[in-house]
Amino acid sequence: MAIHQDNPYATLTEAIAQLKADGYTHDFNQQGKHLECKKLSKNFQPEDFTITHTYRFEGMSSTDDNSVLYGIEAADGTKGQLVDAYGVYADSLSPEMIEKFRVQYDDPGKL
Repeated sequence: MAIHQDNPYATLTEAIAQLKADGYTHDFNQQGKHLECKKLSKNFQPEDFTITHTYRFEGMSSTDDNSVLYGIEAADGTKGQLVDAYGVYADSLSPEMIEKFRVQYDDPGKL
């Protein structure tokens, strides 16, 4: 389960750039039951990856601008990132994927 980390970044772009500099160079997409890395033509089941970084960003003008950046490492060593808007894809994900991406925050009212 991903744990909320203090977010030292002012912008999502800044956080993405730092993760890339730290080797998280691949882009992941959430699918119903797995993560997909199109560039590598690979799919990763929930048990095959770990969320190593979680950074939450809140939009200034609209809650529609809220997003979470995940740093992800797969069991085979593939490192990448996923940007997700809060809850947008939750209805299309399997219970295992929802649980994998559940983020714990100090305030239980968040997310």
